[in-house]
Amino acid sequence: MDYFHYHDGHLHAEDIDIREIVKAWGTPCYVYSRATLERHWRAFDSALSGRRHLVCYAVKANSNLSVLHILGRLGSGFDIVSGGELERVLLAGGDPGKVVFSGVGKTADEMRIALEQGIRCFNVESYGELELLNKIAAQSGRQAPVSIRVNPDVDAGTHPYISTGLKENKFGIDIETAFDVYRDAADMPYINITGIDCHIGSQLTDSSPLSASLERLLLLVSRLEQNGISIHHIDIGGGLGIPYRPGDRMPSPEEYMHPLLELLGESSYEIIIEPGRAIAGNAGILLTNILYLKETETRNFAIVDSAMNDLLRPALYTAWHDIIPVQQSSGESAKIYDVVGPVCETGDFIGKERRLAIKPGETLAVRSAGAYGFTMSSNYNSRPRPAEILVDGNRIHEIRRRESFDEMLRLEQPIPSLD
Repeated sequence: MDYFHYHDGHLHAEDIDIREIVKAWGTPCYVYSRATLERHWRAFDSALSGRRHLVCYAVKANSNLSVLHILGRLGSGFDIVSGGELERVLLAGGDPGKVVFSGVGKTADEMRIALEQGIRCFNVESYGELELLNKIAAQSGRQAPVSIRVNPDVDAGTHPYISTGLKENKFGIDIETAFDVYRDAADMPYINITGIDCHIGSQLTDSSPLSASLERLLLLVSRLEQNGISIHHIDIGGGLGIPYRPGDRMPSPEEYMHPLLELLGESSYEIIIEPGRAIAGNAGILLTNILYLKETETRNFAIVDSAMNDLLRPALYTAWHDIIPVQQSSGESAKIYDVVGPVCETGDFIGKERRLAIKPGETLAVRSAGAYGFTMSSNYNSRPRPAEILVDGNRIHEIRRRESFDEMLRLEQPIPSLD
């Protein structure tokens, strides 16, 4: 459930008429709902009630400081994949003791800073990383808490770009060799084994692949325990999908977790889960203004002021986002349009073959844009990035102002004139 709805024919975010935001901040513009963010996080927390657990929000989904602050106040942990994301969590008041550090390419500097901050755990993804972490921990005079990310070779049944649990993917350590890696880690003086980790992909629509992964993980855990290597937590990753299309039916966090908790039985392991999209995705929309309607013999185009630099997912994944008018009735006849942006790429589209009754000057809302929207945005075609707005009941907060041309160019300078 989200808190975007029509009232008297106009789209609202919680108690705010979207037209107010368009008037004050223009377009393109991201709008987030605090109530939706909190509702979705609590759904995961509730699904694990009665067990020791930690919900670690995946920062890469939406890393705005206000979003992180809201979730941190609820008691959320954080799943990070870079030193920059750690800095964001700390600036937002997040607890470093609730941070897990994932990602295949951690640098020595990132490891050092994370150790100094006292993060909860490193999710180690290669033997080389393990060796480097042991070295950095020795230099820091600390033990590094470690969970091995195991690649179970399970097909998540999702888009190949966001599938992470197959042998051919770059993520994690092959489950066939993970036992030997754990055994070596146990002999490293500055490594402290605390858990086991697995994440097989994103936008999962049922828990069957995750159950298959967990079954394989539990066999490995049993073998480790029999050989004197204790595991204190099991990190099952994130990946629960969200409904992008009207009528999509996705499992709730409780439904998603139920078969996994049955597999875990009465075990006392702490459960860590890393949802990102499922918390932030439907908590945000992208507002865009219609510049022109262009009709050709083969296609009708709605040319809007947002583009692939603002929302990359359609161009990158051919991802589908629902596109709805801010004002329900325009008085126009509905036609089939490709909704496209101003960027000079044929792949610059927000949606294709959408039935819309629209006219130039009206505003559209691109739904399910709260995750992997602004975080993947860029300055391609020298386009400043959009504003981000947070709605909290009847209050509106500008949580990132629209980027100016001066700000976009501030790190550049021309070379001195050449004679």
